Amino acid sequence: MAPTPDLVLIADADPEIAEFLAARLRADGFDTALARDGYQALAGIALRRPGIVLLEAVLPFIDGLALTRQLRADPATASLPIILLGAQPSSADKIAGLKAGADDYIAKPFDPAEVSARIGSAIRRHREVRESSPLTGMPGNDRILRELQSWIKRGDPFALCYIDIDQFKAVNDVYGFVRGDEFIKGLAECVYSAAGDAGAAPVFLGHVGGDDFTILCVPEHVEAVTGFLNDHFARRVRQLCDPADVERGYIEHADRTSRRMTRSRLPTLSIGVALSTQRRFSDAYEAVAEATALKSVAKSHTGNYVAYPEGRTPGRTGRRPVFWTNEH
Repeated sequence: MAPTPDLVLIADADPEIAEFLAARLRADGFDTALARDGYQALAGIALRRPGIVLLEAVLPFIDGLALTRQLRADPATASLPIILLGAQPSSADKIAGLKAGADDYIAKPFDPAEVSARIGSAIRRHREVRESSPLTGMPGNDRILRELQSWIKRGDPFALCYIDIDQFKAVNDVYGFVRGDEFIKGLAECVYSAAGDAGAAPVFLGHVGGDDFTILCVPEHVEAVTGFLNDHFARRVRQLCDPADVERGYIEHADRTSRRMTRSRLPTLSIGVALSTQRRFSDAYEAVAEATALKSVAKSHTGNYVAYPEGRTPGRTGRRPVFWTNEH
């Protein structure tokens, strides 16, 4: 059973306070569930899978601190957002609660509007952490789709760049997955640097997973962003590859099928660019599908390659080619 992000479980021995707070939270758009003691709180968490829990520090049977420690020790609830509530807590009380694993500590009497705001903030932080790539810390698929959908809904013109490393299999086969991760983290740094060097704003950067990344920017910045990105990544490749491989320009490795020795070019980038100025997209999935298809076209060419929709005129050349390439 998946967690219910907007469900708030309130565990408080005082039913009047619990009902008062629940009414305010429901008015602010949250769903609520109530518990009177630690055992009811545990049962409610197991059955309802709330998005966040508010625990009174002094609860019957299992107090809030002990319950917080228990929840943090269970892999199923280790990342569950927890806010402790306490009557006029001292600094020592708050420190003890935070050390036990609580995300926040709110003193009674409280302002219901502040509690609601803190709950929303905690849920948002938790969602962003959950959706971020553990390797790069960049937003992942769900966040990418939401951001892209918001651009489409607002009618803002955009360029969606879908980026992939060529010859990445050879990197992992020869250098191992640890070095492979260094290439992925290196590409993430190059994506940040390229967006900054191009002065791209507004811009949104995402990590789809593995060696796939996205850049969402306005169309007039896409040429500069992809150009800087190819340049930065080419330099990073020379730093990460073995010097002997850099000097000869290829990585030698055994083919997985024939076991014969084969040569692979040094890693480059394939980039597919979906443009809202060339086609009207009804939703984020359509834009992603077009960028994915163009990335596949780019991967059929050698070297750093940027594939645009047919009819797009790259400002760098002034001609009307469908694709732009820059080999290193």
